[in-house]
Amino acid sequence: MPTNTSRPVRVRFAPSPTGELHVGNIRTALFDWAYARHTGGQFIFRIEDTDTERVTDEYIQAALGTLKWLGLTWDEGPEVGGPYGPYLQSQRLDIYAEWAAKFLAQGDAYYCYCSSEELEARREAQRAANVAPGYDGKCRTVSAEDLTRYTSEGRKPVLRMRMPDGSTTFTDAIRGEVTFDHNFVPDFVLVRGDGSPLYTLAVAVDDIMMKVSHVLRGEDLLSSTPRQIRVYQAMGVTPEEYPVFAHLPFVMGQDNAKLSKRNGEVSIAWYRERGFLPEAICNYLALLGWSPGDDRENVTMQELTELFTVERVHSSPARFDMKKLEAINGDKIRLLDLEDFLARVTPFLVKDGIISGTPDELDLVRMALPLIQERIVTLAEVTAMLKFLFGENFAIETESLPKIADEQSQIVLKRSLQVLEQVGEWSHVAIEAALRLVLIDELALKPRIAFSALRIAVTGSHISPPLFESMELLGRDRSLARLKSAIS
Repeated sequence: MPTNTSRPVRVRFAPSPTGELHVGNIRTALFDWAYARHTGGQFIFRIEDTDTERVTDEYIQAALGTLKWLGLTWDEGPEVGGPYGPYLQSQRLDIYAEWAAKFLAQGDAYYCYCSSEELEARREAQRAANVAPGYDGKCRTVSAEDLTRYTSEGRKPVLRMRMPDGSTTFTDAIRGEVTFDHNFVPDFVLVRGDGSPLYTLAVAVDDIMMKVSHVLRGEDLLSSTPRQIRVYQAMGVTPEEYPVFAHLPFVMGQDNAKLSKRNGEVSIAWYRERGFLPEAICNYLALLGWSPGDDRENVTMQELTELFTVERVHSSPARFDMKKLEAINGDKIRLLDLEDFLARVTPFLVKDGIISGTPDELDLVRMALPLIQERIVTLAEVTAMLKFLFGENFAIETESLPKIADEQSQIVLKRSLQVLEQVGEWSHVAIEAALRLVLIDELALKPRIAFSALRIAVTGSHISPPLFESMELLGRDRSLARLKSAIS
């Protein structure tokens, strides 16, 4: 990635939280964080909250919580501070107003009084003439007569940046040299009629004032780059002081369309609620458009900081694959030690009303976890796997009831009850030996047929931890009582 060796690396993640952070947001944050950590630079977290109607305190706090949960700690920003704060744009409005006034005084910007209806009418005319629609510069010069009329009508002008003739060329660290013809970059609005700044003004001013050296962000913002460079020029910033831009590839859905709510895009909070591990999410998102240089799919956060370079970011779109994320999540679950695994699944069991969290309950969960660690891909699955061990109101799943009601299943259950009542030591080894002797050797049943009805009768479902170990954990009395109930 192009760098100026005399400049310290400073990258920023600057979301506008109008909702929960999504896959695309977090992939950007992850790459920003990884690049800062790889280079020994600073990771800045800035909140772009000038859209006061859509950005709420709730969403801002959710964004902070999501980054903390993922382990993407920031060096400057909300709750941390730093030398270039404040880090919420809503607290920097006076800064933007000062720069806007300076641009106006310099002649780089001008007031535009065009109404939205007038602008739309002119855009329609442009489209009809097969001309790229955009602002036509009408208010670059305003007569005294028109100004008087606009004022008497109570029009509140916006402030527009004057784009010069020519083009803007810059080197993108991922896409190489990029050129935008200014015929397709018309004069753009810096400040709304109510005095509030637009994104293009605020983001450019903040990046320069916070000494941001590298901007890693989504490809959808590529076309805004010449506008930001124009603001830099009006600020008197030299090209050597511009941030280096790297526009990350789109993340696509399975339908080859840009990932969105329509084709499966959901918030990171959704994945958290369903039991995806933060390290699994980061591992998977790191592979969306970036490669560690080999075919590995298991990447730790430490390895990511050691290996991440922008040169390994692809320019082609990445495809989001839920199955691969689930596989990586399952792999990460299998790497957890027992106490860590217990700590992570306990909130799911408590939330689902399976346990209240007493020491006895946790001891039983601790004994059961090794039986399911190889069988689940999300933490949320633990409820379905272990609920049979708890609660007084045990019931067999409705859809499973027919599978134990047929004649052969009843024979299996009755014979199992007879032999299990004679088992001395209630261990999974003794339980298995007794049942195999009767069901496999004596009744000549295949294991799947022999043990399916038994599993449903004891656990309430055809999906459970290993049967014999489950019966050992459940205990003799409850196991036999459930068999009797299933028979009756």
